[in-house]
Amino acid sequence: MLPILEKLSQSETQRKKRARAIILTPTRELALQVNQSIEAYAQHLPLKSMAMFGGVDYAPQKQALIDGVDIVVATPGRLIDLYGQRAIHFDELEVLVLDEADKMLDMGFIEAINKIIARVPEDAQNLLFSATLSNPVRELAKSAIRDPEEISITKHSASKSNIKQWIVTVDKDMKSSLLSHMLQTNDWKQALIFIETKHGAAKLVSQLEKRGIVAEAFHSGRNQKVRQQLIESFKAGEIQYLVATGVARVVSILKTYLWLLTMTYHTLPMNMCIASVVQVVLKRWVRRYPWSLKTTSRTFA
Repeated sequence: MLPILEKLSQSETQRKKRARAIILTPTRELALQVNQSIEAYAQHLPLKSMAMFGGVDYAPQKQALIDGVDIVVATPGRLIDLYGQRAIHFDELEVLVLDEADKMLDMGFIEAINKIIARVPEDAQNLLFSATLSNPVRELAKSAIRDPEEISITKHSASKSNIKQWIVTVDKDMKSSLLSHMLQTNDWKQALIFIETKHGAAKLVSQLEKRGIVAEAFHSGRNQKVRQQLIESFKAGEIQYLVATGVARVVSILKTYLWLLTMTYHTLPMNMCIASVVQVVLKRWVRRYPWSLKTTSRTFA
């Protein structure tokens, strides 16, 4: 981000409804986080930024563009929507950043991303960041970036030797009781518990409450204001246990935490920057992703 701020600080946006840098993110929470970072880094620079995402009224975002901004951090859907309403134009754009490109593709944003790329000036600098380089991501990179330079971190060097893992095989109907036992018998100041569905998150919170464990559910069924407050409260230590859907979304916001439990069959990336992690996964997950056992682990019957 700092090189972009340095570049943009040398001039200013010439007209309303324009931006000189656009950063695309997969989620509104990440858009807010990135914009907060920009505001902190650029507090002594003559630059304005804004977060743009769906699920909220158009009017404040349109007004911010009219008032003038240099940097827009946006989700692809809302950005192309406002572009279609002629609320924003790309003719002064100098930098386009695709952040967490793999997640944006997973969430079905490829059409919106391609529309945006097609309207970016040819002399703009395009940057793409992705935790993985699957074939779809590589294809996107070919269309989005001219003469790209690839910077990769090997799988071996990305693995953290201080990540602790437990693999627990357990029947489905015993998961909540096992989780309760682990929370009650371990000295974990906080736990971030991932689950597959929002219904499952609400049910698990209820099951934990019956066993005297207070937890909060974080999922798409709760409105943006509530979700943001939950994140802030968890970061501040006011919430001890957070049951959430969407691993990448929450981890990208929290960045660091003490203990992580995952109660789904989904793969958990092994290269996340986490100080100490306890990973609880199910037998089906292990059978499907045997490579995850390459690091030292212990299995409990």
